[in-house]
Amino acid sequence: MKLKYLFVLFFIGRIANAQTHNLVQYVNTLQGTNSKHELTRGNTYPTTALPFGMNTWTPQTGRNGDGWKYQYFKETIRGFQQAHQCSSWSNDYAVFSFMPVTGTLKVNEDERAAAFSHKNEIAKPHYYKVKLDNGITTEMAPTERGAHLRFSFPKGGKSYIVLDGYTKMSMVKIIPSERKIIGYVNNGHYVPQNFRNYFVVVFDKPIKSYGTWDNASNTIAAGTSEKEGKGAGAFIEFKEGEVVQAKVASSYISHEQAGITLKRELGGFKKLEATRDAAAKVWNDHLGRILVEGGTEEEKATFYSCFFRASLFSRQFFEYDKDGKPYYYSAYDGKVYPGYMFTDTGFWDTFRGQFPLTALLHPTMQGRYMQAMLAAYDQCGWLPSWSFPGEGGSMIGNHAISLFADAWAKGIRTFDPKKALEAYLHEATNKGPWGPANGRHGWKEYYQLGYVPYPEYGEATAKTLEYAYDDFCGYQLAKETGQPFYEKIFERQMFNYRNVYDPATRFMRGKNSKGEWKNNFDPVEWGGPYTEGNAWHWQWSVFHDIQGLIKLMGGEANFTAKLDSVFSEPNRVNPGTYGDMIHEMTEMVMANMGQYAHGNQPIQHMVYLYNYAGQPWKSQYHARQVMSRLYNSTENGYPGDEDQGQTSSWYVLSALGFYSVCPGTDQYVIGSPVFRKTTITMEDGKKFVIQANDNSSDNVYIGSATLNGKAYTPTFLRYSDIVKGGKLEFNMQDKPATGIKLSDSDKPFSLSGGAVLK
Repeated sequence: MKLKYLFVLFFIGRIANAQTHNLVQYVNTLQGTNSKHELTRGNTYPTTALPFGMNTWTPQTGRNGDGWKYQYFKETIRGFQQAHQCSSWSNDYAVFSFMPVTGTLKVNEDERAAAFSHKNEIAKPHYYKVKLDNGITTEMAPTERGAHLRFSFPKGGKSYIVLDGYTKMSMVKIIPSERKIIGYVNNGHYVPQNFRNYFVVVFDKPIKSYGTWDNASNTIAAGTSEKEGKGAGAFIEFKEGEVVQAKVASSYISHEQAGITLKRELGGFKKLEATRDAAAKVWNDHLGRILVEGGTEEEKATFYSCFFRASLFSRQFFEYDKDGKPYYYSAYDGKVYPGYMFTDTGFWDTFRGQFPLTALLHPTMQGRYMQAMLAAYDQCGWLPSWSFPGEGGSMIGNHAISLFADAWAKGIRTFDPKKALEAYLHEATNKGPWGPANGRHGWKEYYQLGYVPYPEYGEATAKTLEYAYDDFCGYQLAKETGQPFYEKIFERQMFNYRNVYDPATRFMRGKNSKGEWKNNFDPVEWGGPYTEGNAWHWQWSVFHDIQGLIKLMGGEANFTAKLDSVFSEPNRVNPGTYGDMIHEMTEMVMANMGQYAHGNQPIQHMVYLYNYAGQPWKSQYHARQVMSRLYNSTENGYPGDEDQGQTSSWYVLSALGFYSVCPGTDQYVIGSPVFRKTTITMEDGKKFVIQANDNSSDNVYIGSATLNGKAYTPTFLRYSDIVKGGKLEFNMQDKPATGIKLSDSDKPFSLSGGAVLK
């Protein structure tokens, strides 16, 4: 009896341990896919990939070239494609796809599309499977630069696989004797003329017949083995009812390199199950870096689905040669270099949370990224701001300097700070040939007037605010590295946010070159001097000097009252210069949290600002409200665009109990953790435990805290406190701890006061 009891305990322990570490089960890659132009619930697609992999794979419901490549409400699939898309608004690059067809050969993307049901779909990071209504089952499992696919055809009909060259130029060459197709595609924006994504596909079954086609005219050339041109593709036939495996890898360097990669990444896997299981292990190890305990199953699913999405960007854009050394094709100048390169991120989104999360978990990769940014500067003459895969210059600000300053402040010192400051000064005193964030719109006026004038420049107030923050980052990096020349330049600029604050209305406002405020001011009017928002949203973009903002606004009481008003104001929208409702407006109205518009980046840090004004309990309350009301693990899982991991990173960090209000410093500002216990394992194996006693959906307030057994009163954590390991313990309660009085040193860093930086 005793032995039986011990065996039961052992068995239960094994099950619990397996559940603890089988974290990939919680991830739903369909999270956020129920999106469209008018309303986005994430603008994601069901990504099958490894963490930060160079390529991803996805089913395709949209037409070739459509940024909405997979929409949950669509009823047919027209392909299974290699993808790299950051956002539906930016479309994709280097895409090609496969589509299995049974019966009569159909190559046209509309005609070959097959109906499916979500009940016949499995969507996980390491494995995607769908059974189409025509009886064909498609499965995919990823590697970093390739994938293992399997197509199971029904008996009684012909079995074809169609390779689609997508948009623009492509080439295919079928080699039947080797059961192989090689080729390249050249599609996308922001790429040099010689940009090509070379691919190699190897099948495990004999090719019965074959031919080429093009998707411009949808003409077929049966028996032809090679074609090059716009939308060139291929088709191959297998015996009826065949089960066909395909291994595919690609390279931006050469077909030879694609073959090396295929052998290295997929050569050891005979069956798709082996590739799938290897990918599951990679993901479980990766997701296991943050082990959460004590929440609901839905909270875990939301957390790990967001953690998955935060772990896709920035993508590796480097490959390993035959000797295992990293090298890459540069999407900036079209040449090949040794070392590491990364892409597919827009810093306007990701400097806020995605990179500060990566700095915690992957400092080695973060250090390589800093080197890659300076390499990009050498190759195209500008720091990157929106790489996809080359420089697009989208959105506003010059946030590469935020990444440099943040890395240095956190001890990631793999780059030459003098060169980084030189590159940033060039960025801040010129306007480049690409979008608004390639150099600076209005840089001369910004230096002469202390602000970017409106209407002389669109989005001028938002640009002023972000330039001032970036100048703080330049100042901070220069100060920490003994660069007085740069320190004095940027010190002069970092308080420029004051110049667009109107004390009469208590808002940041548009001002023309004569110093006159914009007429007919309406704080809920979108656009004009603001980027994708209104005055309520942009009021708070003074990340580096919240105490200075508090003083501008007349003290802590006025400041916190204004913060409160964001949530109590009607969710009214004035479309302003947009002319009509855009999706961000619709999403704010749907959220029904007043003027709080979490679906876009400018206001995402705002809930944490109560900490600066002595009311941390309100940050705790609102952080939990945002997480519980605006996020879930379903196809409707986000309150707006997910944006290259940023909106997911906000959730991951916030669920841990803190957030990076001011990247460029060593601090993370405290909110309210979702889980009773969270264990973060650092890159070197050290563990940081966050214990939230009595945590629940009601007990969202922190009554008291200890760090490594000692009473802890600051409303922030330092990066060093986390990465060196230890234990942060909160005692949670259902009523706010309004009696707590904070000293200046308990408040997060501001230029005008608060805790000092280390």
